[in-house]
Amino acid sequence: MNHSVNIIALTAEIIAWIVIAKLVFNSYKKLKNKLKIWKVIFVTLIGLLSFTIHLELFDTVLKIPILPLGVWILYGFLKRKKERWVTYRSFAWIGFFANFIFIVSTFIAVLIHPILYPTNQISTYISNADKATIIKSHPSAENISLNKDRLKQISNLKQSTINSEQWYEDTILNKKRERFPYLLVGTSPKWGSGLNTSIHIEADGKGILLMTEKGQLYFRSEHSILEEGK
Repeated sequence: MNHSVNIIALTAEIIAWIVIAKLVFNSYKKLKNKLKIWKVIFVTLIGLLSFTIHLELFDTVLKIPILPLGVWILYGFLKRKKERWVTYRSFAWIGFFANFIFIVSTFIAVLIHPILYPTNQISTYISNADKATIIKSHPSAENISLNKDRLKQISNLKQSTINSEQWYEDTILNKKRERFPYLLVGTSPKWGSGLNTSIHIEADGKGILLMTEKGQLYFRSEHSILEEGK
């Protein structure tokens, strides 16, 4: 399994926080009686609390706020002191609407990610193979080793169709053989992609099955990336 930071999502979140901080700062400047900064931050963070519904869009679950729970909580504590509530409420509402800023930033990140990191290109998932090696993941695996030179030449492979039914039938007919008995480890996806992928190699060394968080991808090469064990 490869782990890396999703730089696009991280950048989008940082920008979202900057926008929120700017809104808070602009509201703070309008106050005649300045509040302590920690109180402003605290009220804004409480304002973030909300009842949400989950909406799936582009394989991403978005939390849509529908009720301003944090605003209600603050109002419940401050309603007897109307002047304090009037002072704090703008920051509470900024906190609530900040949820929508995060949604927009997430949506933009989701749209940009496949442009910079095409999901149908194997080079997105296998970018650095300097430390790559093969390990057996099934008893039927033979004593082989990885041909790194050939592995580094697969960046232009085109995605192939996954024939699940045929693969299943082949496995049932030949119970002792696993179609993908090897696991490729030590590789890295493109920097900043944030992709977590397990890479399975077909018994003939020509097929590469990528198991991602959002599904499976299969690539087929004309030449095997495996060679007899040394």
